[in-house]
Amino acid sequence: MATSIMTASPKSICILRLSALGDVCNAVAAVQAIQTRHPDCKITWIIGKVEFQLLKHLPDIEFIVFDKRGGKAAVKEFKQTIARYHFDILLHMQVALRANYLAWLIRAKRKIGYDWVRAKEAHSLVVSERIKPIVQRKRWHVLDSFMDFAQAAGATESDCYPPRWNIPVPDADKRFALETLDSEKPAFIICPAASKEERCWLPERYAEVAHYAHRRGLHVVLCGGPAPLDMALAQAIQNHCKVQLTDLVGKTTLTQMFALLGEAMFVLAPDTGPAHMANAQGTTVIGLYAHSDPNRTGPYGSLQYVANAYAYHVEKQLNTAPEKTKWGQRVKGSDLMSHISVSDVTTLLDHALADTD
Repeated sequence: MATSIMTASPKSICILRLSALGDVCNAVAAVQAIQTRHPDCKITWIIGKVEFQLLKHLPDIEFIVFDKRGGKAAVKEFKQTIARYHFDILLHMQVALRANYLAWLIRAKRKIGYDWVRAKEAHSLVVSERIKPIVQRKRWHVLDSFMDFAQAAGATESDCYPPRWNIPVPDADKRFALETLDSEKPAFIICPAASKEERCWLPERYAEVAHYAHRRGLHVVLCGGPAPLDMALAQAIQNHCKVQLTDLVGKTTLTQMFALLGEAMFVLAPDTGPAHMANAQGTTVIGLYAHSDPNRTGPYGSLQYVANAYAYHVEKQLNTAPEKTKWGQRVKGSDLMSHISVSDVTTLLDHALADTD
């Protein structure tokens, strides 16, 4: 059944959202909307190990860290920890099988999960209430679904919109960012890698955009994690590039990268966590999307700056318009990102620069 209207302020709420970086960044806005409405409510967030490193400085939140790589030992530890808690509300914001099992272990008077359309992996078996169905929603983005959870917990429309973030940046990381970036030029940060190679743009095109940004007077910086894909893509971009880049791929901590993204004027990224990390700090993001709908997973505050090849591929593969597809519909192919041209991106950069004047 759908969630009922809140009549009294809850004293304790459990947030279950383990991953991923982009999703937890979007979820922060919903959690902080709840804190605005219920400032005296105790918030406990069950979160992944990596994601905790980014959010651990959030004010007035208790974190329970679950390391999904820990196997049976991690589950045993979680059982022992969560047995001490009993919540008024569980907001079950993740549908993966592992998360559903954790939700089953959590004691709460109300367990609120996704509607029937988005529930999977036995999600519906571990919740007693659901957020409103996707077909009844005017907003389509993943962040908006998190806001539906916030409203189910009593937050109002004005608490939720426009979304607001307060993710503290440690002073040392802020100093690192300011010392690393060129103080004379605005920073244009390229985060080139997504979680899968097929969702990454072509390195020679990243290099051409870097040339263009350099000519427009921007300090071009590469950022990313230490994963092999990140490192290989950064090297390929360097090989194609004829201008000096600051390559920080694999050379920063997560919070240092977060600080850098917050100090940038623009960030260029595909469907990846750093796009949402930048968005959470109000940085303009130029998104590169072909496999998933940017209206659902794009940088929330910069959707007007997204290079969107998804619409083309949906019409070609499914013979329908993007707005008529089911929520979460992806398209398949190893070369979909090649349909985003350099001029698509430089035109968006021009628009973004004009908007900052």
